[in-house]
This record gives sequence, structure tokens and C-alpha cells, in this order.
Amino acid sequence: MSAQHLEGIDPAVPPSGPGCVECDGTGSWWVHLRRCAECGHVGCCDDSLNTHATKHAAATGHPLIQSFEPGEDWYWDYRTQSFATGPELAAPHSHPVDQTVPGPADRVPRDWQRLLQERA
Repeated sequence: MSAQHLEGIDPAVPPSGPGCVECDGTGSWWVHLRRCAECGHVGCCDDSLNTHATKHAAATGHPLIQSFEPGEDWYWDYRTQSFATGPELAAPHSHPVDQTVPGPADRVPRDWQRLLQERA
């Protein structure tokens, strides 16, 4: 692993919670979740309506995220716009396995696919 990829990663910081911080605060929903490798902020992915993970990176300058989906451990580096490598982060490593995708189930509108297509 290069020194560039170690910059912006704190393996000891736990995730901020089981869902997107901002979506939970506003009652919104997400498609997939991403975790900031530096501060643990959990935000929704770029396929979600609100793209909070990318907005968090832009606002804070934190360059690396890791997937917060069960069974996924890849990193994304916003500086290079490419996949990256990094150490194992503090547990938990994903949202709860029983959490729906998209989720959370009680907030996902029936026409969620149409809403995402209209956004594109």
C-alpha cells in the first residue's frame, strides 16, 4: 500500500451508524452506503438521490471511502477517481445484513426506480 493511500485512513474509527447520517436526519432513503475511511461518516452512494458520501468528501476533503455493503471491502479514492487499497477498518464493516437495499424499507417509495431515473 502506498503512502498516498494511507493518508486519509484511520482504521480505528468506527462507522457513524448503520445508515446514511443525513438521510436518517431528513427521513430520506438510499441505494447503497459508503463509509469515510478517515472519520467513519456513513453516507449514501452516487446512485442514491442525495449522494451524501461524495458531498461529505467534497466538504471535508476526506479522500477515501469504503463500501459499507455486506461482503464488500473495496475503497474509492476521490483524488484519483479510481479504486484503491487500504487496511481493514474498525467494525462493523457493513450495515446490518437484514437492512434492505434500497433502504431502509419503511422509507423507500414504491416508485423509487422512477425517481432515480428522473434524477439522471
